Amino acid sequence: MKKCHFPTVAAAATWLLATLTFAQAQEPFYKGKNLRIVVATSAGGGFDTYTRAIARHLGKHIPGNPNVIVENMAGAGHRIGANYMYKVAKPDGLTLGHFQGGLFLLQVLGEKGIEFDALKYEFIGAPVKDNRACAFTKASGITSMDKWMAAKTPVKLGGIGGGAPDEIARMLKAALGLPIQLVAGYKGTSEIRLAAESGEVAGGCWTWDSIRATWSKAVESGEAVVVLQILPKPHPELRNVPLAISYAKSDEARQLIQVGIQDPSDYYRPYVAPPGTPKERVQILRKAFQETLRDPELLADAKKSKLDIEHVTAEELEKSVAGLFKLSPSLLGKLKEIFVSN
Repeated sequence: MKKCHFPTVAAAATWLLATLTFAQAQEPFYKGKNLRIVVATSAGGGFDTYTRAIARHLGKHIPGNPNVIVENMAGAGHRIGANYMYKVAKPDGLTLGHFQGGLFLLQVLGEKGIEFDALKYEFIGAPVKDNRACAFTKASGITSMDKWMAAKTPVKLGGIGGGAPDEIARMLKAALGLPIQLVAGYKGTSEIRLAAESGEVAGGCWTWDSIRATWSKAVESGEAVVVLQILPKPHPELRNVPLAISYAKSDEARQLIQVGIQDPSDYYRPYVAPPGTPKERVQILRKAFQETLRDPELLADAKKSKLDIEHVTAEELEKSVAGLFKLSPSLLGKLKEIFVSN
C-alpha cells in the first residue's frame, strides 16, 4: 500500500486553487450576470421605449455579454427611481438608472423629495437631447396657439408630479401668461395620452421624440396636434409649429424659458450608475453605451420605433449638470418661485 505524501497533496491543492483563481480572474466580470436598468416611469412612455430599445443591444457590447433586464420604478415624478439609484442600488456595476434630468435643477432649487447629490452619480451617457413640444387632442379644441391664447378657461395639461410635463406647463404659464391648469399625478406620459384621449385633459407638453414615437397614429391622423415647440430653433419636422420663446415679451421671460426649459434638454435623459461604482466598470459601461448607439441594429430599431439617436457623452452630461450649481442667485430665485412646490 502506497503512503500518501501530504506535502505533495498540499502542493497540488495549492496549484489547483491558484489555477482556478487565475481562470476566474481572466473571465469578464459581466459573464453570466444580469445587468438591470431601472426606468423611473411607467411602461409605454419615451423613457421606457428608449431603454427597451437600448437593452436589446447593450449586452453584446459589454465583455461577458450579460443579460440586460428593464425594470420600471414609477412614482413621484421620477424621484423614487432617482433616489433608489443614489441610496439603495448597489454600486457594483450591475444596475443603471434612467430618469428625468430635470431633477438635477430641482436639487439646486431645494425641491422636496430630492435625496441625492447629482454631482456624485456616475454618468454613462444619454441617447438623445430632448426636443420639447406641446400636443393636444383635436377634440379639446386647442389646435393652434391662437386658440390656446384665446381660451376663456384654463387649458388642462397632464403632469406626473414633476419632470418635463409639469415644468413646461408651469414655465409657460409664468413666462408667457398662457391659460393653464396643471393636472398632476399621472405615472408617465403614456397615462397622460390616455387621459387626453378620454377627455380628462386637453393634452400635455413633453418631447416631440416621445410624442412622435408613442402617439404617432393620433398625430398622423390629425386627432392630436402639436401646437408649440420649446426649442432655440425649429425642429426639421416641426417647421410650421411656432417657438415658445417667440411669444416672450421680456428679456426675463426669454431667459427663464431658456434656462428652465430649453437648456435641460441637453441633460434630460441621463443613464447613471450609483455613486461609488468601480471606475473600471463605469468605463466599460460608457464604452458599451457609446458602441450600442452606433450599432446598425439599434439604429434600425430606433428608426422603426421613430426614436432619434443623438449621443450625449458622460463628459457632456457632467459638464451640463455642474453648470447648474453655478447659476446666479437671482435667477435661481425666480426659477424657484415657478418650479418648487411649497
